[in-house]
Amino acid sequence: MTTSPSVAVITGASSGIGAVYAERFAARGYDLLLVARREDRLRELAAKLESLHGINVQTLTADLAKESGMQAVEEALRSNERISVLVNNAGVAHLAPFTAGSAELHQADIALNITALTRLSLAALTRFQAQNSGTIINIASVVSLHAIAGSAVYSGTKGYVLNFTRGLQQEIEGSNVRIQAVLPAVTATEIWEVSGVSMDHLAPESIMTTENMVDAALAGLDQGEAVTVPPLHDLALWEAYETARLAIFDASRTGVPAPRYQQ
Repeated sequence: MTTSPSVAVITGASSGIGAVYAERFAARGYDLLLVARREDRLRELAAKLESLHGINVQTLTADLAKESGMQAVEEALRSNERISVLVNNAGVAHLAPFTAGSAELHQADIALNITALTRLSLAALTRFQAQNSGTIINIASVVSLHAIAGSAVYSGTKGYVLNFTRGLQQEIEGSNVRIQAVLPAVTATEIWEVSGVSMDHLAPESIMTTENMVDAALAGLDQGEAVTVPPLHDLALWEAYETARLAIFDASRTGVPAPRYQQ
């Protein structure tokens, strides 16, 4: 009896990081379900990957900032038992002073970066836990760790992604389900076209290619990393950050105001 390949679902797959994830999982022998708003690009990528890797690629045109788009992908995740990987890559950035954006713009960013990612994770993880297998990759950002002027909403959404992922990792500990947070820094993608910041204004040496970013992230996944920061060379910095973060959390559980706050 021939066993059908597992399926990897990749959101925001029509270009950039998502398209590279699609190529890499195709090269690993996965069939694909590619999700994005731009149907023409999805179909072009699907045809290319089917030809190169001899896999089956399905496409789902969906706007994950909208209820109908979220529901369509949720249904696919719940109904296809062959799905074993979800890459929550779809996201958007508008980098400008908070008050320069409308409530509608901020709400759309939150819907895509937070709400869709949360709901798709729920749809996937419910089944992954039931079968005790599966992988979720959540694309966060180094601005999960540090916000700068103009990034309040974007940094806030990515901070959610990191902490949301950490919480899920605690819940699935000891199982065969894997959940990884990936924290890219500046990466050469089309997100800059809508962000309000031109890549021409960025230091060239700070920009990582999408291929290098995804390859590093997948290497981190294969090595069992819970959080992967592709451009961070000095691992001791991360270890010190983690140690300090946990120490602050533990030291805050005294139930007594610190002396500096007492008269």
